[in-house]
Amino acid sequence: MNQSLIKYLKRVAKLYNNPLKTTYPKIVQCVCDSAATMKLLGTLSGPKNLLVRSIGHRYFAATPEEYAYRNYANNESEYTTVTNSITAQRKNFLLSNLFNPIERGGKVFVSPDYNQSKEQQSEINMKRIGYLLEHGVFKKWLTGKGPEDELRKLGLLDCLGIYDHSLAIKVGVHFFLWGGAIQFFGTKRHHDKWLKDTEDYVVKGCFLMTELGHGSNVRGIETGTTYDSRTGEFVINTPCESAQKYWIGGAANHATHTIVFSQLIIDGENQGVHAFIAEIRNENGDICPNIRIADCGHKIGLNGVDNGRIWFDNFRVPRENLLNSVADRFAAFLSPLTSGRVTIAVSAVYSAKIGLATAIRYSLTRRAFSVTPNGPEVLILDYPSHQRQLLPLLAKTYAMSFAANHLKMMYVKRTPEMNKVIHVVSSAFKATASWHNMRTLQTENRIGQLKGEYDVQSTFEGDNNVLMQQVSKALFEEYVAVKRSKKPFKGLGLEHMNTSRPVIPSQLTSSTMRQAQFQNDIFCLWERDLLECFATEVSQCQAQGKSKEYAFTLNYQLAEDLGRAFSDRAVLHTFLDAEASNVLDLIRSMHVLVTLEEDAAFLRYGYLSMDNAAIVRKEVAKLCSERRPHALSLVSSFGLPDAFLSPIAFNWVEANAWSSDQN
Repeated sequence: MNQSLIKYLKRVAKLYNNPLKTTYPKIVQCVCDSAATMKLLGTLSGPKNLLVRSIGHRYFAATPEEYAYRNYANNESEYTTVTNSITAQRKNFLLSNLFNPIERGGKVFVSPDYNQSKEQQSEINMKRIGYLLEHGVFKKWLTGKGPEDELRKLGLLDCLGIYDHSLAIKVGVHFFLWGGAIQFFGTKRHHDKWLKDTEDYVVKGCFLMTELGHGSNVRGIETGTTYDSRTGEFVINTPCESAQKYWIGGAANHATHTIVFSQLIIDGENQGVHAFIAEIRNENGDICPNIRIADCGHKIGLNGVDNGRIWFDNFRVPRENLLNSVADRFAAFLSPLTSGRVTIAVSAVYSAKIGLATAIRYSLTRRAFSVTPNGPEVLILDYPSHQRQLLPLLAKTYAMSFAANHLKMMYVKRTPEMNKVIHVVSSAFKATASWHNMRTLQTENRIGQLKGEYDVQSTFEGDNNVLMQQVSKALFEEYVAVKRSKKPFKGLGLEHMNTSRPVIPSQLTSSTMRQAQFQNDIFCLWERDLLECFATEVSQCQAQGKSKEYAFTLNYQLAEDLGRAFSDRAVLHTFLDAEASNVLDLIRSMHVLVTLEEDAAFLRYGYLSMDNAAIVRKEVAKLCSERRPHALSLVSSFGLPDAFLSPIAFNWVEANAWSSDQN
């Protein structure tokens, strides 16, 4: 690989955001995840640049001419040097066999072929993984040290998810769940034996926590393990049908090893849930003795992931396969799930961006009806009703983008002392982002397949409603501890409770509602009141002799409202921490006011009067009109390559022409 090419590719990353910096300097921060991804791709050297070239040429532009124009301005000669260095054989291999390119309307789009059978989708994903592995994409994903390697891993996973959620899930299970469990639960002996082989896909991992009868309640799982002191082995059994491991990603066809979560029974006494490494297939791909595996079958989405069911019949593993590095074992079990929640939150935001970028671009070219006799047809985004449908979702997507980037950096910079905070914030953001994504996809075009692919985000790695209740329980514990110690609140963003209660004006005006101070005050007041109310209700139940768990269950509605209040306040704070601009101020105001309008809790708990609720509604419509001229720039600032959108986002007439169908 010549050095001029390496230098050139690094310039690609630097030049990629130039149009954004010229047009909307303050918006760049919102899409820094895309910029970081480009920069990380640009740092790959040696043979790995083959991946950058392939992705750079076809993923991040529809045509070579547009790619040169968008990224290099007058540097077409350099562009030609690079493209000429890519052989036709390699381009044909990439485009024809792996990433399913489709040419429509003069552009090339890449997306999985969802018309394939689930077996075909699963197998081609393994081929894609093999291609990425060959070109060094997974280097240091588990053996790297420090934030830069962590960010590189997260950035590249984002790229995979934009192309195909199934591919990202399959890679995520292998690295973040199986590999993460080895990292978090294992000792140096486990790290030395397994991490490099995992990184190189010598072993293919999966993660056996969920059972047919137990999901969120991990403490209640029924798989049982005993210890045979004569042989120095652990013996794993599936005691009943509800104990079968269920919906296990990668288990049906490809995984060779797994982490088994099981109750450990020693001398008849239950020692609680422990984790064990188990080989489930040999080097030939044959299922190991004393294990039964079945395919979960066709699904409404994610058929590129081979979900399976597993039973154990006196299955033996050596003693050293017990993952035993932590004392607080159950709390540590949250660690790989936390990484999963981080990546789910981020991918949900990207999915919403794809839907909005497609729908808004279409609405800026599609016309319907006229508003004057014999007048021209009107762009559908110029209709207030269509603005009201799309632009509030765009504002919330920007808010969630700030939140997802904040969560990503929290995770990368984590310390052991931050585990609780990251667990709480990732639970809240995962639920909020995935709910928002599904609502966005319901509204947008190209929703059918994406809805099927992303619907599972509401339940896997923790059911969203259960996660919100966990958030509220953590807030309750923090509240009780502070009141008992008589110390100020510190952490979880609750420092606002150390100050006097904010006062919300009795009569709202446009000027007031657009002020950051008002927006912060009403969200903080909402969280504060709900936390105090929840703590009072739980304490009263306990005073009547009821258990804390029963009190939580009895007050589940209040708990879920509190979880949402915490999440909305935390999301807003990530927005407020961003550098302000006129455009971002409008977006933030839209996000806050839409939340006030749509969440009945603000009326239910008395934060808005009926009159003020009507004023908020009118202001939302006004903000939609003001943001209409910025719509294209706002979705362009997501930095999504055209090839990942749909033909409907561009020249949809030519894309549907007879000549396109014949090609």
